Amino acid sequence: MTRFVVTGTDTGIGKTIFSAGLAQATGTPYWKPIQSGLEEETDSEVVARLAGVPIRPEAYRLITPASPHLAAEIDVVNIDIETLTPPPGDLIVEGAGGALVPVTRTTLYADLFAKWQIPVIVCARTALGTINHSLLTIEALRTRGVPIHGLAFLGHAVEDSEAIISEISGVRRLGRLPIIDPLNSETLADAFKANFNIADFR
Repeated sequence: MTRFVVTGTDTGIGKTIFSAGLAQATGTPYWKPIQSGLEEETDSEVVARLAGVPIRPEAYRLITPASPHLAAEIDVVNIDIETLTPPPGDLIVEGAGGALVPVTRTTLYADLFAKWQIPVIVCARTALGTINHSLLTIEALRTRGVPIHGLAFLGHAVEDSEAIISEISGVRRLGRLPIIDPLNSETLADAFKANFNIADFR
């Protein structure tokens, strides 16, 4: 079964592009539990456009572009943690921002991941600061007993940073998705195939 949660070390690092590449390469449905901000193309719409896989409807669609806890408060929406459960079967689940982004005032995404017990792929940008951000993210997940499947790096190659994060954390490197320009379904498929072993996701 192909069933993973994709989280990241920060926001805007390329988790959705990686999620689309993984979903496309494995033919796996995609699910974004909570979408904050609806004015621009949503993450589900991006994945649908790039990957062409089934999209499971978001549990919550929030108008305000902010952290889910705040967006829900502004939109006067109650996020029910108890019923926020991933659909069954093969699935790529994408969180929002980093692993410690608040879903509510008392629950972080990492807490949800601990509850779900689905293997997590940590996406880490290769830019300056990634060693600290990545190790903190991994430590936060492990503290909660979240199973970690591996690390996916995003951006230009920075071999020492990629290597030392894996060495110190003991989390395996799955590969690195380079910056893709132009970005479309075909270029994403080619880049993912060239930089990741699909067998690692089966």
